[in-house]
Order: sequence, then C-alpha cells, then structure tokens
Amino acid sequence: FLSVTEELVRQRAEHNNCEIFSLEEISLHQQNIEKLEHIDKWCRELKILYLQNNLIPKIENLGKLKKLEYLNLALNNIERIENLEGCEDLKKLDLTANFIGELSSIKVLKNNVHLRELFLVGNPCTEFEGYRHFVVASLHQLKCLDSQDIERSERIQALQNYPEVEKLIREQEESYILQRAREKEEAQRQIQKKQEKKREKERQRKPGFDGRWYTDVNNTIPDSHEDKENPQETEKENKYQELIGSEDDEEDRAFWEEPTPYTPESRVEMHRYLEGKQKAKENREQKKKEKPPRTLITAEGKVLNINEPKYPFQLVLPAEVRPDNSSAKRSQTTGHLVVSMPKVATSSQPHQCLESSEKLEVDPTAYSFPDVGNIVPEKEQSGQGPVRLQRQKVTDIGSNSVGFEDNPDVPPLI
Repeated sequence: FLSVTEELVRQRAEHNNCEIFSLEEISLHQQNIEKLEHIDKWCRELKILYLQNNLIPKIENLGKLKKLEYLNLALNNIERIENLEGCEDLKKLDLTANFIGELSSIKVLKNNVHLRELFLVGNPCTEFEGYRHFVVASLHQLKCLDSQDIERSERIQALQNYPEVEKLIREQEESYILQRAREKEEAQRQIQKKQEKKREKERQRKPGFDGRWYTDVNNTIPDSHEDKENPQETEKENKYQELIGSEDDEEDRAFWEEPTPYTPESRVEMHRYLEGKQKAKENREQKKKEKPPRTLITAEGKVLNINEPKYPFQLVLPAEVRPDNSSAKRSQTTGHLVVSMPKVATSSQPHQCLESSEKLEVDPTAYSFPDVGNIVPEKEQSGQGPVRLQRQKVTDIGSNSVGFEDNPDVPPLI
C-alpha cells in the first residue's frame, strides 16, 4: 500500500519553503494514498488538510492535530467515522462519496464541539430512512448538513422522533453490514478467478511451454552478438508486440464492460489495473529505447567503425609523441580524420632539436617590451599661437664665452 511519506509532504509544502513542522495547510489529493500515518507527528500546526480522491479505507493517525479546522476526505474508501476525537478545533468535515454504512458511527463526533458543517452525500447511509433526522438529533452542535442549513424546527422534530428513528437506523445498518460481507466474499472470488485467467494467458503466450524448464547440455557454443540484426527475429518480435497489443485491447474492453458493483474493492481493483497498464507501457517504451550491445571487434579480429560521439577509445603508438603540438582535423575531401602527432626528438636524430624541459622563469632577451616613455614622440616648437606651451631651446653658452665661470650653486638661465 502507498502511505504518506516525508518526501511527499515536503513536495506539497513548497508554499511554506518545504518546512513541515510549521505547516498550516496542505493538499495531498490524488496521490493514491492507502494508509494515513505520520501526518499528526510531522505537522502539528495543520489547520486545513485535503485528502480527497485517494484510496484511504480508514480514518486514523489524525487525533494529535489539535488545531485542525477543515478535513476533506471525499472520494475515498472509508466505511465508518472514527478516531477524530482529538481534533478539538474541527469545524468542517467532508466525507462525500465514501462507503459509510454504519451511520451510528457519527456519534463519535459529539466530542467535536466546534463542528458546524458535515458532508455525507454519496454514502450508502444517506439512503437509509430517517437518515437526516438521526444525524440532526445526534449532533446538537451541527449547523449545516449536506450543504443544507439545519432549522430550529427541524431539530425539535428530530429530537421528538429520535427513539423510533434510532431503532429504524439500527435495523438498516445490520442489513447493510450483511450485504457488505457478501460483497467482500464475492470480490475475493473474482480476484482469484481473474488471477488464474491471467496466468493461463501468460502460459498461452509461450508456445511449447509446458510449465517446466529445460537446459540443452549439448549446446557448448557460447552466445555471440551478430554484426547485424536478424530480420526474421525482428519480424517475429514485431508480430509478438502486435499480438500483445491486440490482446491488451481485448482485455481493456472486457474489463471496462464487465458489470461490477461500486465497492471499495472495485475501486482498488480499478486502481491496480490502471497502474499495471501504465507500468507495462513504460516497460515497453524502455525496451524500445535500449540499444543492443555494441560489437567492436569481429571474430576475425577486424575492428569496426563506431560513428558515435563521446565514445571512449585509446591509441597505442610505436613512438613517443608531443601531445601539446598534436592536432586532429577532418579531411574536406575524403572525410577521414587526420591526426598529426610530431615525435619527440632524440639524440639519434641530430637534425631535430632535443626536447628540453620548460621552466617558469622568463628570459628577458627572448621578449621585447614597448618603451612607455617614448610612446608620444617630442615635437619641436612650432611658434604658432599666442601662448607658447613648448619649452624653448637654450643656446649652450659654455666655455666658448669670454670670462664664463661655471658655478654649480647658480641655477641655469631659462
């Protein structure tokens, strides 16, 4: 059976940053849940809980949700109301379209003093004579039943006729319980019958199979993969898949056209059937996607060409090469892949330079750096314009002048 998992609860708690301890509302509808558990331990702060359209057969493990105000369990397999006494703040309970036949089980809701709305539409108990009067008289705190408000006059009348109505309800409950017992026995027989029929079909799909397995002791040839697929085997496989498809169509038609009573067992059976069909479909699609094993080398030792990207390979070379100077190019004419790998020079090859180890030090003579001081060349004075921004040339008056004495303490004249 499928139960409530922590992963599922966290996925459905995205609106609360996937935090479940402080969660106040969660929707777990249409999750094929078959058992209620863990919610009352993980989500103590829950106020609204949606569990409709699952396969839940019993109300359980919800009693610790003290702050729960709205519980939706519509479209499940619940047959009686129970284990809700601990939900002290429960105000609205939706049990639409379940299988509740024990109408007297609603008396456990007397402890839920804040309960105002109750929905039981679509349950077998709603067909009982006196159903509404019994519920109204049993639950004094209720204000609305099946989307219909409870009037004061209706409650007074229900309380006046309660002893007779209760007796009538008890008789109808006993009759329904006996009917459910017969339905469960019939459902069990139908399940066994269908399982035997399914096993018989599986045996018929394998021609020549008598229920025993044999081993050919004379077969000593190991299995080997052929280079090409056998067209006859492929045709047989296609015919087999077509046969399975036609049988599946007939099985679907027989399953959906067979008259079946609407019971919890039939709902579970329908779910199992759809789940099996879905898994079978996924398995067939997976087999189609799977590629046959690759044959890289034939029995004669011939290496086959595999035109597939990112395929691992290794080259075995007769000499040492320089991979940093190697290149791989596709020929534009032939389409062949040309791999050029220069050999590493050795002492026996004087025409090639010996390979030297690379160093991290930089040789300044091997590189030329620009002189940043001469990026903009100095220009001579043009002498144009009202303002002279360039320095003027000073005539060198050195030792040629008569009586010149060079004093280093005197600044030069500009």
